Amino acid sequence: MRLRHIKGAEETIAASPYVIQEPEKCRGRWSEVFHNQNPIRIEVGMGKGKFLMELAQRNPDINYVGIERYSSVLLRGLQKREELEITNIWFLCIDARQLAEIFEEGEVERIYLNFSDPWPKDRHAKRRLTSPEFMAVYNKILARDGQVEFKTDNEGLFDYSLESIPEAGWRIEASTRDLHRSPMAEGNVMTEYEEKFASRGNPIYKLIAKRG
Repeated sequence: MRLRHIKGAEETIAASPYVIQEPEKCRGRWSEVFHNQNPIRIEVGMGKGKFLMELAQRNPDINYVGIERYSSVLLRGLQKREELEITNIWFLCIDARQLAEIFEEGEVERIYLNFSDPWPKDRHAKRRLTSPEFMAVYNKILARDGQVEFKTDNEGLFDYSLESIPEAGWRIEASTRDLHRSPMAEGNVMTEYEEKFASRGNPIYKLIAKRG
């Protein structure tokens, strides 16, 4: 994925009060970070953060952590965050491969994967966020009864995920190839991408995975 770099993005992120600069020090201590024992849910690849910030506003008794590796993208999320008066959300500018260094075993209740880069070339399959390699990372941090929720507009990535997730030892709890016309749409919060694709009439694919 090629993104236009925004000059000064790294410096702004490093100075932001909404970004945890040394997340490794939070491992096993997230209850101290949030000052409560509420469940923690994370979004891997949060983009501009609309989805997670809306969830945080709707659910003050749940803690949220947004993860975005691209500084120029996270910068847009920080601009939105400044407009909100909420205390149950933090951001990290890291690669998802580092998750097990930042969260302790069982510390995360739910993981959201929304409109991830499909990495369509076979040689890049390991980079897909629903690959067995990434599912193994999620397995290290997710609570025993936790779940992974995945949404995409890319049918090829969805088909791949329906195969790769069970191969990684997980089970598909629920799935749909047309989210907005299915029972799974109840309580759905849309991302920026989802709003754009849905406005064009494109189907949105979703699945929920739990450990096998």
